[in-house]
Amino acid sequence: MSFNTFGHLFRFTTFGESHGPAIGCVVDGCPPRIPLTAADIQQELDRRRPGQSRFTTQRQEPDAVKILSGVFTDEATGKQVTTGTPIMLMIENVDQRSKDYSEIKDKYRPGHAGYTYDAKYGIHDYRGGGRASARETAARVAAGAIARKIVPGLNVRGALVQIGEHKVDRSKWDWSAVGGNPFFWPNSAQAKELETYLDGVRKSGSSIGAVIEVVAEGVPPGLGAPVYSKLDADIAAALMGINAVKGVEIGDGFATAAMRGEDNADEMRKPDAKTNEGRPVFLSNHSGGILGGISTGQPIVARFAVKPTSSILKPRKSVDKYGAETDVSTTGRHDPCVGIRAVPIGEAMLACVLADHYLRHRGQVGESAPWPQHRA
Repeated sequence: MSFNTFGHLFRFTTFGESHGPAIGCVVDGCPPRIPLTAADIQQELDRRRPGQSRFTTQRQEPDAVKILSGVFTDEATGKQVTTGTPIMLMIENVDQRSKDYSEIKDKYRPGHAGYTYDAKYGIHDYRGGGRASARETAARVAAGAIARKIVPGLNVRGALVQIGEHKVDRSKWDWSAVGGNPFFWPNSAQAKELETYLDGVRKSGSSIGAVIEVVAEGVPPGLGAPVYSKLDADIAAALMGINAVKGVEIGDGFATAAMRGEDNADEMRKPDAKTNEGRPVFLSNHSGGILGGISTGQPIVARFAVKPTSSILKPRKSVDKYGAETDVSTTGRHDPCVGIRAVPIGEAMLACVLADHYLRHRGQVGESAPWPQHRA
């Protein structure tokens, strides 16, 4: 199986399966002398870790990360820093229950990749989906923890903004509420209502979809390229590559189809050196911080839709690998809404894209290109 590597200058290759002995990644292209400890990575992994509430899979994985290479103690500061060489990260699997899949090992679970794996490779790991499992995304979160350190002043955060038909009340958006409830929901009052809703979905043996919004602040203008490496195209590819994602939008996204030009275009006013470093001031951000494939310096805003978890108790019609018709009901431990734990994964993939483009931009034009008005 090829195509397990993401990125260009900042890149990572993930390895391992859901029910194998371990998962992990090798991060290549990280600049040297960046402070990095296992604790830096662990704090992000803990946000994605399963079994933290009744609204996620009850698989109990500590997701304890080990740094096996690429760091050394800086004698001048005494801190552990990156050396510029490949950084290998490993996370052991300790709570596999492969027997949960023994009764359906020859059946194609509707909504899963079992059939397509067989069609492509002639073999697939039925134990939790193998490489197709969301378990693999822990490695992406680990890589994203490193990526966050590369772009100076970068702040990436995300929130769940829709579960089923329930949407966030944006007039009461509160970033501080995101870490205080099991849904990454930016409104504490609404989060309480969601508990009853998700309990009903879970007890019915079904699942539900979700929409996640990720925002990157502190992004310098100029990242990206206007043709084959558009920043928004790479972000879309990164988010679309997350398990179960079926839609991505940047800025106002699909809503722009119903807008007029005067409402969609982000107006600009003259620079204010005190507040915007001498660059134009944007009066809105319908573009999501990207124009012509290049960052504007505004916050980058992206959303992605995650389908309902395909592993459900309710029987669904399917066929087995021998062509016989059958019904499939998936027992075991599964997320009633896989979108909940997708929030830190989306943040990580956005951070990785921005780190990669930052290094590419720096390699081509230096730390920053001069705005035309300020050229000597």
